[in-house]
Amino acid sequence: MNVFVTGGAGYIGSACVEELLNAGHMVTVFDNLTEGHRAAIDPRATFIQGCLSDRDLVIKSVGQAKTEAVIHFAASALVGESMTNPAKYFRNNVANGLNLLEAAKENGVRKFVFSSTCATYGLPERVPMDESTPQKPVNPYGESKLIFEKMLLWFEQSHGLEFVAFRYFNAAGATPRFGEDHRIETHLIPNVLKVALGQKEQCDIFGTDYPTPDGTCIRDYIHILDLAQAHILALQPGKRGFFNLGNGEGYSVREVIDTCARVSGKAIKTVEKPRRAGDPPRLVAAAAKAKTELGWNPQYPKLEQIVASAWAWHVKHPSGYGD
Repeated sequence: MNVFVTGGAGYIGSACVEELLNAGHMVTVFDNLTEGHRAAIDPRATFIQGCLSDRDLVIKSVGQAKTEAVIHFAASALVGESMTNPAKYFRNNVANGLNLLEAAKENGVRKFVFSSTCATYGLPERVPMDESTPQKPVNPYGESKLIFEKMLLWFEQSHGLEFVAFRYFNAAGATPRFGEDHRIETHLIPNVLKVALGQKEQCDIFGTDYPTPDGTCIRDYIHILDLAQAHILALQPGKRGFFNLGNGEGYSVREVIDTCARVSGKAIKTVEKPRRAGDPPRLVAAAAKAKTELGWNPQYPKLEQIVASAWAWHVKHPSGYGD
């Protein structure tokens, strides 16, 4: 299948492109490289450098690639930044995304796979969270993703565009070739590993008085290879709808730090700080729907597996992609 991947130079996108190619698909990556890295694009893929804000280029590129399916990773994704600059998030994640939807429609694309987020749920009323959990985003990032989910429903109804939208929990880990190198790093595991690598002095723990076994927040971590496999399964004809992607297992901040120390063999200095506003005590996925309807079966569900893959990549690439 000819697959058009936006954001294919990014963290999750690069791993998915690699797995798509390994599965025999033909891939065109469309990325403006503001967040992604040229070195993170599998050389077997065709690369087009461009921005989704350029509607004409997007329509032309989707057509030239003879696209049969679109996988849309490209987005602004920093929650804190979305609170201070909401316009950027509605422009990039909604308006520019609309250009991609129109390009799919104009070129007769029948399948669209979208990277959504558990941030659409906001502060959950219950945990674990299944797809029926009320969606009440508490930041512009989550709101922008929810708006796009609703746009997909209308494009399906009006134009027959079959879609799958994945609500990610905490993507983590690495493949042997591609890993996590954000210009602004907010994710816990890479920041802890930076301490192990000697690149940071300490790891901050924001809040130690939550109603959890050790007082720190609990999150659901999912290996990027398991995310990639879900996207490949979503390309099957007839698969549609909204799906959570998580392991259904929650790990606390302290458990993550302890696992990073054990895997790396390095001491991790920690500093306890006050809670951050809006951090829920516990976010854990119920992902039975993806397993039942897509046949998805995570191969790397344990935190130690996830951290070990990330550590191996960071040791090999201590400066990331170096660009």
